[in-house]
Amino acid sequence: MSSFGKGQILRYAPRVLSLLYVLFLSLFALDVFSEYSGWAVILPLLIHLIPSFILLIILVVAWKYELVGAVAFLGFSIFYIVNVGLDRPWSWYVGISLPSAVVGILFLLSWIGRKKAKNPQDNF
Repeated sequence: MSSFGKGQILRYAPRVLSLLYVLFLSLFALDVFSEYSGWAVILPLLIHLIPSFILLIILVVAWKYELVGAVAFLGFSIFYIVNVGLDRPWSWYVGISLPSAVVGILFLLSWIGRKKAKNPQDNF
């Protein structure tokens, strides 16, 4: 029976957290049900879910290539701040941008850890 060590936690933490983050972002799409009803809800719902679909595609790629996840999630965090502006309540940034940045940093750490494991002579 193998133990679940630090390397395994560092490997799976960004993947699990990014999936939870995408689910969290998807919750914001549910507001279309208060504005639309019947079949008219489908198109607005799909439009509101576009960021979630994009992040899911990125997660699928980042599952194997951690550096893609690091760049994409950190980029999404910066993109959100730039597009929303700095005149919003701080809770918007804590709730949307900060989790994305944390996931991006975790993907970066996972990539660095995997790279060091492949090349142990590069360790200091």
